[in-house]
Amino acid sequence: MESFTPLSALAGGALIGLAASVLLLFHGRVAGISGILGDALRAPTAGGEASYRLAFLGGLLGAGLALHFAYPAAFGAASAAVPLPLVIGAGLLVGYGTRLGNGCTSGHGVCGISRFSARSIAATMTFMATGGATVFVVRHVLGVGR
Repeated sequence: MESFTPLSALAGGALIGLAASVLLLFHGRVAGISGILGDALRAPTAGGEASYRLAFLGGLLGAGLALHFAYPAAFGAASAAVPLPLVIGAGLLVGYGTRLGNGCTSGHGVCGISRFSARSIAATMTFMATGGATVFVVRHVLGVGR
């Protein structure tokens, strides 16, 4: 966590909120990334539905690549401590779980909580607790990523 600062966290949170707000304002859609990706892969449609999905996903990938080239330290020692196949597997499991449960960490955690949705608050508390337990097991029981 060498690169964490309150300012970077605030800026990142503001950008996530702005992206979710723009998507809701212009497309009337909640920014549930797993849902957007799942729908884009499952049933790409013509017109606005497909274009907003592809633009949103392209923006996510493009922003990550831009950050990688503009500030490579953001992807430094902490990300190198965990093997890439493990990170990919974890991401796929999270995506599968969110689709299976008809929810999404971004949809509930950003959009749902901002609407004071009790279901989203409960879902966010559940996946935060599960994530914390997973980090504990992976780091302290399995010894990965120290």
